Amino acid sequence: MKTNVIVKTFLFSFITLFFHFYLFSQQKSSSRNIFTVVLDAGHGGKDTGNRGNNYYEKKIALNIALKTGKLLEKEKKIKVIYTRKTDVFVNLIERANIANRADADLFVSIHCDSFEKNKSVFGAGTFVMGLHANDRNFEVAKKENSVIFIEDNYLQNYDGFDPNSLESVIGLTLMQETYLDQSILAANSIQNSFVYKLKRKNRTVKQAGFIVLKYSYMPSVLVETGFLTNKREGAYLNSKKGQSEMAETIAGGIKDYFSNLENTFVNNDIDYDERQNNLSSSKSNIIFKIQIAASNNYLATKSYNFNGLKGISREKNGNLYRYYYGKTPKYKNALSLMRRAKKKGYKKAFIVAFKSGKKIKLKDALK
Repeated sequence: MKTNVIVKTFLFSFITLFFHFYLFSQQKSSSRNIFTVVLDAGHGGKDTGNRGNNYYEKKIALNIALKTGKLLEKEKKIKVIYTRKTDVFVNLIERANIANRADADLFVSIHCDSFEKNKSVFGAGTFVMGLHANDRNFEVAKKENSVIFIEDNYLQNYDGFDPNSLESVIGLTLMQETYLDQSILAANSIQNSFVYKLKRKNRTVKQAGFIVLKYSYMPSVLVETGFLTNKREGAYLNSKKGQSEMAETIAGGIKDYFSNLENTFVNNDIDYDERQNNLSSSKSNIIFKIQIAASNNYLATKSYNFNGLKGISREKNGNLYRYYYGKTPKYKNALSLMRRAKKKGYKKAFIVAFKSGKKIKLKDALK
């Protein structure tokens, strides 16, 4: 009798332990598939943003961001983090730090535009980090970056950055180049949502030097929802209807971007050698590789030098060596390779495309 009690107790303990282990493993597995997006409501507190037609950009941006987040939070696989949820002032660099600490997959900064020289200008546009193509883009970036002047210790925080200096803006672009292709894909998704779902005037995806995008270590987009200086558009953006529609459209664009990524993910457990076999059957002359490092140091392409990763190649450009992991003609396999590289510790790994051995832009390869 005593033996039966002991056996039953042991079995109960074992089953309980197994059940808890199973739940933990399931939670851990599912957490890896969570897409984390940081929503940044521009301006706030002592920084009102632009005051076109006496509307407050900081209030409109916050309302749109909160409404966007509420829609995204309904999705099981999307986690939303906000840089602010109330009317408070947050330094530009802290907004990026919030996203970095969360190891986010996407950073979206929401704003309203203004143009005093021509108050009839209207429409929604999106920006990614880069050099401005014209004076108008530079003016937009200068306006948003000028917020740093009301921050404490801005010279130290931003390494002496001057929003009015073209040289400073050029320096900004270097870090976000790593994520430029992914940022453009995300921006296109949001911009297309504006145009096709809400029938907004298409002000297209542009590049400009924004501080808030520069310091974020993930694909990043700045959204200009419209012009408060335009009387009709300003009234629309200040209305509950306008803010709800803008939120639905931004959330839709983000979900489309995430869906496209999710649909291209493949099982991370596929062997590297199996991926290599895909090359023999491919008729395409486009190859994707994963850049995991760039250094002045020459390293043997052995797995022990790269946290156990196999299939490392090396390319020399001037005094710089670039190290790539894997190669595949399929973009979905490249995404899987990139995820594996990041799990091995290469958090800034990104996809690079080659055509007939020559590096090309990722967006051109995807076309």
